[in-house]
Amino acid sequence: MLVDEFHFELPEELIAQHAVPRGESRMLVLRRQAATVEHGSIADLPRHLRPGDLLVVNDTRVFAARLLGERVPSGGAVECLLIARTPRTPGTLRTLRTLPDSEVWDALMHPGQKLKPGAIVRFEGEAGALNGEVLNRRFLGRRTVRLELERGASITSVIDAIGHIPLPPYIKRADTPQDRERYQTLFASARGSIAAPTAGLHFTPQILEALDQAGVERTAITLHVGYGTFKPVRTTDVESHVVDPEEYAIGESAAESINRAVAERRRVIVVGTTTTRALEDSAIRGNGRVTAGAAEATAFIYPGFHFQIISGLLTNFHLPKSSLLMLVAAFGGRPDILAAYRTAVGQGYRFYSYGDAMLIL
Repeated sequence: MLVDEFHFELPEELIAQHAVPRGESRMLVLRRQAATVEHGSIADLPRHLRPGDLLVVNDTRVFAARLLGERVPSGGAVECLLIARTPRTPGTLRTLRTLPDSEVWDALMHPGQKLKPGAIVRFEGEAGALNGEVLNRRFLGRRTVRLELERGASITSVIDAIGHIPLPPYIKRADTPQDRERYQTLFASARGSIAAPTAGLHFTPQILEALDQAGVERTAITLHVGYGTFKPVRTTDVESHVVDPEEYAIGESAAESINRAVAERRRVIVVGTTTTRALEDSAIRGNGRVTAGAAEATAFIYPGFHFQIISGLLTNFHLPKSSLLMLVAAFGGRPDILAAYRTAVGQGYRFYSYGDAMLIL
């Protein structure tokens, strides 16, 4: 299957640069069996679901993973996007004083050409300061960097205080204080993502209350969204692409609720591609059942994938030729999804993280 089969034309002006108030996004509804499209609002979600449906959300929380600082001693600007923490490496910075509090991270750093192994960087704000050393130079701007606490309560608290919300690269503006709240879902509790599970950004207390009144059950799992959500597909054929693993955890109660709904042939409606990936990866490991516990999602979902858990998907509109579009096409059918996307473009729907919603039933 060719990556070019997932292309569609998208005018740049439809890429949402700011979020509308929660609960006010538009929602396109695609019904798979009839291949029909309806237009409405995310506030209409309760009337599209029915008593006994199980809604599964992702409760991950985005942390301020984008650090802005300077190189030492030149003072040149440096940017560091923390991707994933790695096991602590013994030792300390060669050119900095020994400190007991250090962490090693996989990161994207800029400017790449000047940040070779041994390069020293510094990130500072009112709440504290971090010193860093580039330990390893990898591919496409990736680096291994060790951070050490110079000043502040802890590395985590300093990152949260001086870091910036890592808005996606297609949002062409700096983050604002408002993004710290708006780029989190109402369910956000488990810190660990570098991107929001954006389908969850639409929910309001009023929508949740209406879902409760409609008899829709709800549970939460955790998948920490990693760099793979932005990773471009650089291969010609779909099967050659590798999706980065992402950590997820499913509690005992959530696993029981999901397996019970599947056994009783009730619909499992998932909020987001991240939730989809966690549940279907768990089902692969559990021979058709979701298993409680922690794991890494490695499943790459594209057309031809056999879904074992989900029967409905609420998602945003995704990039052309992206692995997320491939996942949505696997569930909704590539021709129908691309036709719905062309309709969305023609109707002026807003795309990507701060954009509008799509419900596939």
